[in-house]
Amino acid sequence: MSEPTSKLNLSKNSTQALLSGLKDYINQEIIGQDILVERMLIGLLADGHILVEGAPGLAKTRAINVLSKGIHGDFHRVQFTPDLLPADLTGTEIFRPQQGTFEFQKGPLFHNLILADEINRSPAKVQAALLEAMAERQITVGQATYPLPKLFMVMATQNPIEQEGTYPLPEAQLDRFLLHVKVDYPKAEHEKSILHLARAEARSEKVKSSQEFVPISQSTLFDARNEILDIHMADSLEDYLLQIILATRNPSAYGYDLAAWLQYGASPRASIALDRCSRAKAWLAQRDFVSPEDIQEMAFDVLRHRLILSYEAEAEGITTDDFIRELIARIAVP
Repeated sequence: MSEPTSKLNLSKNSTQALLSGLKDYINQEIIGQDILVERMLIGLLADGHILVEGAPGLAKTRAINVLSKGIHGDFHRVQFTPDLLPADLTGTEIFRPQQGTFEFQKGPLFHNLILADEINRSPAKVQAALLEAMAERQITVGQATYPLPKLFMVMATQNPIEQEGTYPLPEAQLDRFLLHVKVDYPKAEHEKSILHLARAEARSEKVKSSQEFVPISQSTLFDARNEILDIHMADSLEDYLLQIILATRNPSAYGYDLAAWLQYGASPRASIALDRCSRAKAWLAQRDFVSPEDIQEMAFDVLRHRLILSYEAEAEGITTDDFIRELIARIAVP
């Protein structure tokens, strides 16, 4: 093996070890939510934003807070309410009478990790301001445009229980989210560990391994993102991935019942997202190749918010997960 190749493999193993340590650290603080933890890391590594849906009390807010402590970056939580204004996110120009000039005061969107708590409780103007930040990685105030940090991820949450006084997210903004993750209740054995952790925190105690964890640098994350792009995906698997996306636009090829369930399919942004997320999942599993299972598992989180079901499907109680599950079952695996 040549010397450059040896150094490359050593660097890759080191980066994977650091991210594996970050994952272990988060799992110690967020018990029983392995899927949420993995999806957060995938979103971070694939350079995308995450929409998390789940009942109150399932550690959604705690998860992004713990993640921010595991990397060298700053974190800000924004509680979305009906009276929130776009300037509350972006910032505003403040007049300085001493100088006789306006000075821009940056808002919370200029942090690295943003928690948009209960995002569907804010009006359309606020959601539009967030959309520009998510899509363009910049903020426009008046005639000036300000770039956001290179490391920038929005994790938005929404409560599926209380729907009164909410503003449904427009399809354009939903499409900007890399993943839509659904969080479920933890298992009984995990909930017992949660009780022990809560009691330890009430006594101001900390897990020893958590104290010893050293946050990873942003440059390590950027190195990991480059390594993920080099993960091998066979041509047949790439065709399989595209076949899944294209099937959402022409579901009649796989059954007229599927065609009756779907009104609109996924955009090319879904193809890019599924490719990046499948590679990130394989990389986190310390593999240098993508498997069909990686694509199939990530298809649910990538597609569930990008598909618009028909009224017929909703009347029958069909969900987007039901559609994706049936579609994957009918497409041949290479």
